[in-house]
Amino acid sequence: MTHAFIPYIPQSFSEADILTRSRAFYTYMDQRRTVRDFSDRPVSLEIIENIIKTAGTAPSGAHKQPWTFCVVQDPDIKRQIRIAAEEEEYESYHGRMSEEWLQDLAPLGTDWHKPFLETAPYLIVVFKRLYEGEEKRKNYYVPESVGLAAGFLLAAIHHAGLVARTHTPSPMNFLQHILQRPDNERPFLLIPVGYPAEGAQVPDLRRKSLNETMQLY
Repeated sequence: MTHAFIPYIPQSFSEADILTRSRAFYTYMDQRRTVRDFSDRPVSLEIIENIIKTAGTAPSGAHKQPWTFCVVQDPDIKRQIRIAAEEEEYESYHGRMSEEWLQDLAPLGTDWHKPFLETAPYLIVVFKRLYEGEEKRKNYYVPESVGLAAGFLLAAIHHAGLVARTHTPSPMNFLQHILQRPDNERPFLLIPVGYPAEGAQVPDLRRKSLNETMQLY
């Protein structure tokens, strides 16, 4: 089945305006930080819905949009997720992670305790969809597509004035069981979303310079 094609009408800016906009957006996004200390201050569900709609504008293989965003606000479910996540994280910090990995994490001050999973008003659990329907119609470039959508999601969270962190307890199968997701879905990311706690702090990090991340040919 062929899609109907419609005219693409791009926004039109002068080159000077494009340069200004690109600088301004970089400056704004450079302020984005991973936050571990959340406030329990409520956030309107409509804000979260708009953020997820923005994530859904990401490109995907064959336009399959192989993602599901599960929004958790129920305190009991958040509690279940925290307990299960901390069990996995405890095992990771006490045997699964290599000594090199633990040394790399040490300056960030992280450990197996994850109170933000209950404090943040919302948890967005991103699932990747491996196939569709009983016929198991294949989705394409699933990790790449879902990764792009997750990037859009984080940018939208920052743009809305909220904070987030990406949490990837390994393994994450417990999320599929707690949220009773179907067999075609697998957990990809667990993202607490909300306002930062009063007095929240983040590590004083340096991002790699352009010379370290860009090669011009």
